[in-house]
Amino acid sequence: MDFDLFVIGGGSAGVRCARISAGHGARVGIAEERFWGGTCVNIGCVPKKLLVQAGEYGGWAEDAAGFGWTIQKGPHDWSKLIAAKDREITRLEGIYRKLLAGAGATVFDGRAVFIDPHTVQVGDRRITAKTIVIATGGLPERPPIPGAELGIVSDDAFYLKTMPRRIAIVGSGYIAVEFAGIFRALGAEVHLIYRQPLPLRGFDHDLREAEVEALRAQGIVLHPGNLPRKVEAAGDRRILTFGGAQGGDAQTIEADLVFFATGRRANTAGLGLERIGVELNAKCAVRVDENLRTTQPHVYAMGDVTDRVNLTPVATAEGHALADTLFGGNPRMVSLWNVPSAVFTSPPIATVGLSEEQASVLGAVDIYLTQFTPMRHNLSGRKRKSMMKLVVDKDSQKVVGVHMLGEDAPEIVQGLAIAVVMGATKADFDRTIGIHPTAAEEFVTLRTRTRTTDLAKAAE
Repeated sequence: MDFDLFVIGGGSAGVRCARISAGHGARVGIAEERFWGGTCVNIGCVPKKLLVQAGEYGGWAEDAAGFGWTIQKGPHDWSKLIAAKDREITRLEGIYRKLLAGAGATVFDGRAVFIDPHTVQVGDRRITAKTIVIATGGLPERPPIPGAELGIVSDDAFYLKTMPRRIAIVGSGYIAVEFAGIFRALGAEVHLIYRQPLPLRGFDHDLREAEVEALRAQGIVLHPGNLPRKVEAAGDRRILTFGGAQGGDAQTIEADLVFFATGRRANTAGLGLERIGVELNAKCAVRVDENLRTTQPHVYAMGDVTDRVNLTPVATAEGHALADTLFGGNPRMVSLWNVPSAVFTSPPIATVGLSEEQASVLGAVDIYLTQFTPMRHNLSGRKRKSMMKLVVDKDSQKVVGVHMLGEDAPEIVQGLAIAVVMGATKADFDRTIGIHPTAAEEFVTLRTRTRTTDLAKAAE
């Protein structure tokens, strides 16, 4: 065999697995066909947060008047922002290459396709490996409607030549609401069209309701309960036709840009997986067991291509765990319970553990909830609320869910995630002294129970 391990995909999961495996002494090869660092570094988390931060500066300039500053807010220079973003992404991509080279992995620029269970083809070269890892990530999807090719997807948003002045975003997942906030903060008129009555399906219901308030407070126009029907071109403009999910009259929006944020799929097409007996699930993602092994025992898969918990830190953790298991003499798995996550809206959302709906199906839960205007905005005058919520198992009094919408929510909930993973109780929170004056202290001063919910008992 040419290598002990060959990794297909140079994103968060693949690079970590290759680098740690090489550090353990394995002979490692890794191939990437597009750009090193994968979605997160190039067309995902990192550049997206830079765009979010760009919008925040404009808001701070407006808020400063309430504190005695006179700041003249000029027009935003989109091209300057994108150029700065591109420089940073180029720097990070170079770091990924250096990390692999420094660890001793052999890097291949090109698409890898299975020829047989132990052989892949990269360009004109055939490469054999004892163990192969699939870490090819995911891709955005367009809806199956006429004219869908006239709209963009998230990959394209980072390379727009000009800032749209009027944009229609279809979808209500984290990508949709994040970009709605980005474009609105940079001065665009934004319409958000989505099928559900509330955005962010799968998140806690109170959080979803708070997000509706936050979106409206920014001036984003919401069109819940609607599906896209077609997109047409009108010169450089786009006309989106949409209507009720149950049918009914159609509406149209004329915009500079139609942005589809209607879901992602695992990047499995054209890899030759059917040739080697690697099975896919109903959503065309690679099926894996708890050890990340596919239906071909020496072939593993990790990250978004498995469509389980599609978050960069999960992919990175899986890559490290598999490298330690295969070559480090330290077999271990990554728990997908209590994985914290954030949505970088304005203000941001962060969550860890179970939603009220998920927890109450398992048994009775006590809910502690607060909503307030942050201290800053009592002076700035901005109509912005923070919401904090604890979900507590009634019998054990363990805190099983923490949810927040508000400024610095991701930074605050990251620390609280440690407590949730360790099994902290409500009494542990209560006896912790708060840092004053902060928003975070609210999590340790919530004393009045809002309600008790027990869907399990109600079902009986």
